[in-house]
Amino acid sequence: MYALVLWVSGAGLRAAAQPASSAPALAPAYGPAVFPLVHQRAAAPLYVDGQDAEVVQVAAEALARDITALTGVTPARRAAGEALARYPVIIGTVGRSRLIDQLAAGGAGNLAQLKGQWETFSISVIDRPLGQPGKALVVAGSDRRGTAYGVFELSRRLGVSPWHWWADVTPRHQDNLYLTAGTQVSAPPTVKYRGIFLNDEDWGLQPWAAQNQDQDIQDIGPHTYARLFELLLRLKANLIWPAMHPSTRAFFHYPGNPRMADRYAILVGTSHAEPMLRNNVDEWQEKTRGPFDYFHNKAAVYSYWEQRVREAAGLEAMYSLGMRGVHDSGM
Repeated sequence: MYALVLWVSGAGLRAAAQPASSAPALAPAYGPAVFPLVHQRAAAPLYVDGQDAEVVQVAAEALARDITALTGVTPARRAAGEALARYPVIIGTVGRSRLIDQLAAGGAGNLAQLKGQWETFSISVIDRPLGQPGKALVVAGSDRRGTAYGVFELSRRLGVSPWHWWADVTPRHQDNLYLTAGTQVSAPPTVKYRGIFLNDEDWGLQPWAAQNQDQDIQDIGPHTYARLFELLLRLKANLIWPAMHPSTRAFFHYPGNPRMADRYAILVGTSHAEPMLRNNVDEWQEKTRGPFDYFHNKAAVYSYWEQRVREAAGLEAMYSLGMRGVHDSGM
């Protein structure tokens, strides 16, 4: 795999709360007090409500792949309405997952603390889930990103680096995976918006993506962004400023890009030279639109911005205001 180095704000990575001392942790051996995530070549099944957010489904699929990478055993996926196994992994969002809501109503795992919080999660091992025999490993979130963060935090604790794909960090093989009893409830991030700005992509990321990820469009596109968005979630980040140099078409030029951002619950913003989610280098054509100058060409500039707002309706986005030149230049 082609090596790629990305810069991420350290403050953002420290934004999520550190795990509590009573949080479930890897146990060295099987015993009556542990949760057997993988035991004797059998994996605990993953229960996810089909009505939960798409990113929760994505995170559960990634967890299944991570467990396979660690042990060679792939857990089954089961719907929320199916009968619980003796040792289920229950993944879901408060208010979006019937199993999580039922557990919260019964006071399990401090799940009630999640309600109304921003990007908060709980990881807990509980006895007799919903009155059934056995134990459950419960990963719950206050919102869709909170749930995804909880799932990827579990993966990290199992031994999968957030950088496992981008930096070829192969996890150490384990025959079995056991977790101690306990509960962790994270605090909301102290930095609300955290992410990556893809800048100067023309010398590295863009040609690499064109050759290896998005060969059909020969550009940075949905396949590349899917890999980046998974990395952001694994790092507990939530924001992308897309690539914006002349070598790259605008993020919204490819409809799959904003769709992928929504699939991974990543907010989309734009950089210092790109107000209102517009990539001026690629999208502002002076021959047809006139000068990029609000004082002398207000109607064209306003229409240009308004069109993007309409296109981005329903997408979690961060809009910047103010103007400078089309790129790093004066007006």
